[in-house]
Amino acid sequence: MMPLSFADLGQVNTVKKVGGKTETKKFLESLGFVPGSQVSVISKQGGNVIVNVKESRIAIGEDMARKIMV
Repeated sequence: MMPLSFADLGQVNTVKKVGGKTETKKFLESLGFVPGSQVSVISKQGGNVIVNVKESRIAIGEDMARKIMV
């Protein structure tokens, strides 16, 4: 298990766990980062991570990406 921020570009990963405070967890889960969902990192630029989750592209900060374990 590793943080999403360490995942290789283009590789499909499965979300294992979402960490952080309760409000952070709820926010990430509302974006589609729930255990069992498939995510892939599209791009990493300037501290931001662009991911593909549930057929949507979402940009999150690297600090948020560290809370998503794959």
